[in-house]
Amino acid sequence: MSYTTDDIRNIALAGQAGAGKTTLFEALLHAGGAIQTAGSVERGTTVSDFDPLERERKHSIGTSIASIDTNGVHVNLIDTPGSPDFRGPTLSALAAVETCAIVVDAAAGIAHQTRRLMDRAKQRNLCRVIVINKIDHEGIDLEGIVEAIRDEFGTECLPINLPAKNGGAVVDCFFQPSGDADFSSVADAHQHIIDQVVEINETVMGHYLDDGESGLSGQELHDAFEQCLREGHLVPICFTSGRTGAGVRELLALAAKLLPNPKEGNPPVFVKGVGANAESIKAVPDGSKHVIADVFKILNDPFVGKLSVFRVYQGTVRKDTQLFIDDGKKPFKVGHLFRLRGKDHTEIEQAIPGDIAAVAKIDEIHFDAVLHDSHDEDQIHLKPLDFPMPMFGLAVEPAHKGQEQKLATALTRLSEEDPCFRVEHNKELNESVIRGLSDLHLKLMLERMRERYGVEVKTRPPKIAYRETIAAKAEGHHRHKKQTGGAGQFGEVYLRIEPLPRGGGFEFLDEVKGGTIPGQFIPAVEKGVRQVLEHGAVAGYQLQDVRVVVYDGKYHAVDSKEIAFITAGKKAFLDAITKAKPQVLEPIVNLDVFVPDAHMGDVTGGLASKRARISGTDSLRGGEIIIKAQVPLAEVTDYQTELKAMTGGQGRYAIEFSHYEPVPAQVQKQLTDAFKPRVDED
Repeated sequence: MSYTTDDIRNIALAGQAGAGKTTLFEALLHAGGAIQTAGSVERGTTVSDFDPLERERKHSIGTSIASIDTNGVHVNLIDTPGSPDFRGPTLSALAAVETCAIVVDAAAGIAHQTRRLMDRAKQRNLCRVIVINKIDHEGIDLEGIVEAIRDEFGTECLPINLPAKNGGAVVDCFFQPSGDADFSSVADAHQHIIDQVVEINETVMGHYLDDGESGLSGQELHDAFEQCLREGHLVPICFTSGRTGAGVRELLALAAKLLPNPKEGNPPVFVKGVGANAESIKAVPDGSKHVIADVFKILNDPFVGKLSVFRVYQGTVRKDTQLFIDDGKKPFKVGHLFRLRGKDHTEIEQAIPGDIAAVAKIDEIHFDAVLHDSHDEDQIHLKPLDFPMPMFGLAVEPAHKGQEQKLATALTRLSEEDPCFRVEHNKELNESVIRGLSDLHLKLMLERMRERYGVEVKTRPPKIAYRETIAAKAEGHHRHKKQTGGAGQFGEVYLRIEPLPRGGGFEFLDEVKGGTIPGQFIPAVEKGVRQVLEHGAVAGYQLQDVRVVVYDGKYHAVDSKEIAFITAGKKAFLDAITKAKPQVLEPIVNLDVFVPDAHMGDVTGGLASKRARISGTDSLRGGEIIIKAQVPLAEVTDYQTELKAMTGGQGRYAIEFSHYEPVPAQVQKQLTDAFKPRVDED
């Protein structure tokens, strides 16, 4: 099918684990004619879950992409993981679409993950559609779920169709409203949608008040509906059964007729330049302009190699197009351009604005890279996505000697694929640490590493990522003088320091007057200061949230060298820190504990003993509650074992980084007493 940007629909299926997204994904591909037979999660035959671990565990771990050409439109569909353990790939997918279809399990109702995803999609200004799936299940209260959705997410959530024949079909409430529904009235649902849509535009409202619905043209109604979606004034609710196919064709028709194309959605914010000179720019979905595309997925395919999946925002990418990566000066040539269908790749001639495509075997491409074909755009980048900080950690080392390089390569490739899986290397301890969103996240990444790359590791708990800072202003001074025969070393530095707000990072200012420290030695002073930042001053942890101002010093015309000012800068900084009320900071995490309500007292009591601040509880369906708290990460390093014992295996939890704050005095003393800083030779 030949199509234009107006014909493209980019949709991500997102929602809670177990909502049936992958089954619905298969049903949509089948209904749209993209596949002959819908695959089965149980049999491991789906297009989406093609990774061996996904087929073994019967749930999605990464995103999967496929396209459908139907009803005159080209639909790029992304199936995303439902588990919060793998929300990194899910959040990445939201950067590539105009519409997020939030899938709700008709049997389970609204889950905590549903709330999170609705919030994320709203924050990104995506059009949202709620899909109530599994409507054929027995004993479900679909009317109650609609009421719960409207209570939770607002009265702008309105059914655009309704279930009929006990969940065996759906009836349209917008285009051609007729027939009987299992609950509510089709006529009433139609009127609610029309009333909501006409509110958004004064002209449309005027025509409606003058002549009723008959006074509205089809284009007016479409434009007003699309504007409602784009501005969050309307969130359509539709009903499906991925298993039986009920409502699936109607969902595709909704996509074709009403969901926004790349020209109508809310485009992401690109930034041109860096620092104070940075300015926001808008990519134009015009195929004749120069190329701007964003890489939102990396896949290391065992047969094709590294596969970089990107969304085109401007221009047209063709075979043999020369593209630059970020601010790189050396372009690469697009030798092969692919369209994806799960694990399969079909070669295509071009990708127009709004398209999703992939290139293979370009090792320099990384996640969130901007691809472009103009030297003028070498400073363009996308505003970074706000990913949750991975707080669960494991120190890893090869189980067998000689596999250090193989381990490093495997970890690098895995971290390319999942933005919430990170690898750190502590030079002081010669320790490699992997971090993820949960125990399960890390377990499956290590399992994938073993299966895919043949690397086995030994693990142990890592150090907590404490930080250091200061609480007061102070001044520091050091004169470095060394004479060893012949030319000596001389450098003297005066500096002052002051705390920055939490999260302020580091600032280095040069206020030297009269050349008391020549300009060529100022970078050496900063280098010495940064050595302290990296290795810490009182407890061996990175230093943050501090401003350093170098304001005076002395030099010697013969003996002053770079090394002398590095040493003087470092020791002057250490001198100042000792006078500036140094503090050790610890990471505080937001903790959500999911337990049966019968265990609430035991869990809250246990959290109180961990210096936790409990902020409240929420009731869920089925007698389960969420206990929300903030707690030091050091107190929950082995919380999974404790929670399982306390709840008979029924409890689970999730953590997310919140902020850093000072540790109690006795903890700081323990950490500083244990720190044995290296003493540099004079």
